[in-house]
Amino acid sequence: MTQLPGSYESYWMESAAGTAHPALAGDIEVDVAVVGGGIAGICAAWELARAGRSVTVLEADRVAAGVTGYTTAKLSSQHGLIYAKLRKSFGADGARLYARSQQDAVEYVAEVAAELGIDCELERLPSYAYVESSEQVAQVEAEAEAALEAGLPASFVTATGLPFPVAGAVRFEDQAQFHPRKYLLALAADLIGRGGRIHERTRVVSLHEGEPCRLTTEAGATVTARDVVVATHYPVFDRAMLFTRLEPSRELVVAATIPAGSDPRGTYLTQEQNTRSVRTAPYDADRRLLIVTGEKFKPGTGEVTERYERLAAWTTERFPDATITHRWAAQDNTTTDGVPYVGRFHPGTEHVYVATGFGAWGMSNGVMSGRLIAAHIAGEELPWSGLYDPRRLHPLRDAPSMLKLQGSVVKHFVGDRLPTSHADSVDDIAPGTGAVVRVDGRRCAVYRAEDGSVQAVSARCTHLGCLVHFNDAERAWECPCHGSRFATDGSVVQGPAVRPLEPRPLAGDGGEGGAHPA
Repeated sequence: MTQLPGSYESYWMESAAGTAHPALAGDIEVDVAVVGGGIAGICAAWELARAGRSVTVLEADRVAAGVTGYTTAKLSSQHGLIYAKLRKSFGADGARLYARSQQDAVEYVAEVAAELGIDCELERLPSYAYVESSEQVAQVEAEAEAALEAGLPASFVTATGLPFPVAGAVRFEDQAQFHPRKYLLALAADLIGRGGRIHERTRVVSLHEGEPCRLTTEAGATVTARDVVVATHYPVFDRAMLFTRLEPSRELVVAATIPAGSDPRGTYLTQEQNTRSVRTAPYDADRRLLIVTGEKFKPGTGEVTERYERLAAWTTERFPDATITHRWAAQDNTTTDGVPYVGRFHPGTEHVYVATGFGAWGMSNGVMSGRLIAAHIAGEELPWSGLYDPRRLHPLRDAPSMLKLQGSVVKHFVGDRLPTSHADSVDDIAPGTGAVVRVDGRRCAVYRAEDGSVQAVSARCTHLGCLVHFNDAERAWECPCHGSRFATDGSVVQGPAVRPLEPRPLAGDGGEGGAHPA
């Protein structure tokens, strides 16, 4: 196995305190149950508790430790080159509403941090969407014009703080970056101070809609609530068929120390070279932490080690003083029309809400979602409620993206053979790697540990049955259809799956499955 640079850990996870909220031990009844303890769930719960409602957050693992703990943590209304596309798809009014809601989220975090005295390393600075190719300059100029028309502090520039030239960039003033876990853990503490409850290691496995709603946990506890918020990143319930309109993607992150004087003093993004995103964070008196994200790919499509190597090489080439210290990966979902789904889950519900499809911009969208869902539950409408409504469907606009997405899902469901994820026999699997192998006519996902022992589980994702593939760099099984991720023992790492991959016996293991000598 290639030795990758830096430790495999998110800097946000390493540099903030851990949590230890109790698992739910018995049945409870509350006004609102929030499923998912990431930025959208914590923000929604905090808003609702502040409004005087009894609220419980149910998190399958630890709060602010899933997708939110592995983000890049830019806080911006600049979401790549999006405003020209929004103007075309949703009209000038739609683009303005999107701009207002996102910039409102940026300002709101600053206000709340000041109000609660949260030291979350919040820094205000410009953001840039840049291109290096002269052929793309016209597109960037059009984006600057569309963003300015949408009411944002945008301009076209050719000079940035990057240590290499660009052909052109859209610059947004007054954007931000922060430490997401420090912000959210403070919000969680204030939530509890207002009477809210948080239950970690409490996986929700079923939802009964009604008046009231009932949630059932993996341990068998029941939560009765008038309203339910599904904020699990990818919805763990498929009532609204959102899986036909959500596409998962994964991006890699490397972090490196650089001299403080080399700080580019801004946040940066280009969609060239399969995405390169740059920002820094406070580190010590003499250094900043450079955070570079890119190499976007669909979960389960392999060659992750090579992608890390390319990203690390780009980082040290463009920032010669960089010393790589960390690496991790982020995952998000994009809707078929590019705008998140936030609001009532489906046309037949009055009391179940969803927040998903943030398109790699979870910080501003998570804050926006919390405020929007709290307004819905209070019976209020915000100006952008209709824009984000999950029940919207525009066949002419959405059909091409939906057909392309579902075509990819069908291909994986019937079992395409990716060379890096399949093997002819268990004996062919090298230590530290995994592959899908046919054993007694059934596809098994088999991982061989460094000591030679193997673990075998079903290769069928427990969400909708697609074949999983092995991520060689992160040593995890990933579903290329809807982005579920599993540890090598089959346990769920990331939904929408809520059930583990089933153990599969191999010859010589006594029929018990799981880990055993080769």
